[in-house]
Amino acid sequence: MVAHLLRLKLALLRNGLRRSPWQLVGMAFAGLYALGLVGTLVVVLVLLRTADVELAHTAIVLGGAAAVLGWAIIPVVASATDMTLDPARFTTFAIPMRQMLAGLALAGLVGIPGLATLLVALATVVTWSRGFLPAVAALAGALLGVLTCVVAAKVVTTATASLAASRRFKDVSAVAFMVPLVLMGPIVAGVGRGISASAEFLPEFARTLSWTPLGAPWALAGDLAAGRPGPAALKLLVSLATLGVLAWCWKMLLQRALVTPPYSGGGKRKGGRLGLLGVLPATSTGAVMARSLTYWLRDPRYSGSLVVIPLLPVLLVFQGAQTGDYASLAMLAPLSAFILAWSISADVSYDNTAFALHVATGVRGVADRLGRALACCAFALPVVLVFAVGHSALTGDWSALPGQLGLSLGVLFTGLGLSSVVSARYTVAVPLPGDSPFKKPPGNVGQTLAVQFGGLLVLFILVLPQAALLVAGLVTGDPLFGWINLAGGTALGLALFVLGVRLGGKWLDARGPELLAQVGVNR
Repeated sequence: MVAHLLRLKLALLRNGLRRSPWQLVGMAFAGLYALGLVGTLVVVLVLLRTADVELAHTAIVLGGAAAVLGWAIIPVVASATDMTLDPARFTTFAIPMRQMLAGLALAGLVGIPGLATLLVALATVVTWSRGFLPAVAALAGALLGVLTCVVAAKVVTTATASLAASRRFKDVSAVAFMVPLVLMGPIVAGVGRGISASAEFLPEFARTLSWTPLGAPWALAGDLAAGRPGPAALKLLVSLATLGVLAWCWKMLLQRALVTPPYSGGGKRKGGRLGLLGVLPATSTGAVMARSLTYWLRDPRYSGSLVVIPLLPVLLVFQGAQTGDYASLAMLAPLSAFILAWSISADVSYDNTAFALHVATGVRGVADRLGRALACCAFALPVVLVFAVGHSALTGDWSALPGQLGLSLGVLFTGLGLSSVVSARYTVAVPLPGDSPFKKPPGNVGQTLAVQFGGLLVLFILVLPQAALLVAGLVTGDPLFGWINLAGGTALGLALFVLGVRLGGKWLDARGPELLAQVGVNR
C-alpha cells in the first residue's frame, strides 16, 4: 500500500505535466531554480568540512531549524497550491492507518521542495565526514530532520484542513502571504544586518536552539565532532521524541479527518441584502461596477494588488535608505497608477465562466468596459492623488506637483483605457476563481507573455508625451511645463480612456461568445 501511494503521487504529478507542454516548461524552470539553490547550499556545506567545528555546527543548526520552521508555516497559507493525496479523498477506502501514514509521509518527499530538502540535508554528511561517528550521526540527523519537516507539514495541513476548506481563510491567507513576498528585500537586508551585528551571539543561539525540536536533529554530528557524546545522545532522544509526538498527533488528526472530512458549504444566509448592487445606480454600468468592486474587496486575485500599493512607499523608502537618495519616491504616484490600471487587463480571464452572465443578459460592451474601469478608478484615483500630494508635502517641493499629477493621471486613465481594450480582445491563463493567486493553471504562456509585454510597450508609448513634459520641467525648472502636463496629460489620458472603453466595448460585443469559450478552457 505504501508503494501504491507513492505510485499514485508520481502518476498525479506526471499527468499534471501532460496537460500542457507549457506546464512541463514551468516545471523545468522551477527545477532549474531549485537545482541552482540546492547546488549553492551543497557547495557551502562541502566547504564547511574544513571550517571550524563551532562555525559548521552553528550554520547547520540554524539552517536546519529554519527549514523545519518553514515546512511547518508555509503550508498554512500555501496548502491550496497542492491538494494531491488530500486525506479527505481516502474517506471511502479502508487503508490501514500505519500504511497510510508511511505512504503519505514518503509521498511528501515527491516534488521539488521535498527532494531539495533531502539533498541538502544529506550534504551535511559531507560536512561531518571528519570521522566515522560524526558522519553516521549526520546521516541519522539528516533523515530525522527531513522526516520532522514532512510530518510537521502534514500535522499543520491536517489540523487546518477545516480552515483551508473555508473560502474566507483561503482569501485572507493568500493576501497575507503576499506581504512578506513584497517586502522580501527589506526583510532579507534587515536579517542580514542583524546577523552581521550579532555574529558573536549566533553560536550561543545555535547551542540553545539545538536543544529544541527545531535544531536537535541537526546538532547530533556537531556534538560528536566536538567531543560531546552525552549531549548528542540526549538530543537524539529529543529528536526521536519530537518525531514520535508529531506522528501521533498526525495519526489522531488524520483519523478525525477521515471520519469527519472538512465541509466547505456555506451556512444559512439572510436574503434581501444587495450590497453594492443596492447602492450604485440600477443601470448596466452600475451593476457591472458593483460586481467589479465586490471582486476587488473579496477576491484575493484582485485584492492582492491593493495589498501591494500600501507597501510601495516602504519599498521606495528602503531603496532610498540604501542609496542615500530618495528621488525614487517621486515615482510612487505614477507607479501606483500603472499597477492599478493594468490590473484589469485580464479581468475577463479572471471572470472565467462567470462571464456567461454578461453574455446571457446582453450587457452592452461599452457598459461592461466602463463599469469595470470605473470600479478600479473608484479607489485608484484617490490613491494616486494622495501619493502625489503626499510626496510634495513631504519634500516641500510644491512646484513639481502639477507635472507629477499630469503624468500620474495620464498613466491611470490611459492604462484603464488600454486595459479595457486588451481584456476584450485577448484572454490569458490566470488562477481560477477560488484558487490561490499563486496557483498558475496550464495555458499558453507564450501568448500570455506576448499580450502582457506588448500591452506594456503600447502603454509606455502612449504616455511618452506626459513623461517628456515632466522631464522638460525638471531639466529647465520652468513650472509652465508642469501646468501644461497637468492639463494636457489629463486631457489626453481621458481621451484615450474614452477611446479604449468604446473600442473595447465594440470588440466585446463582437467577440463575447468567443471570449466565453476561451476562458472556459482553463477549467
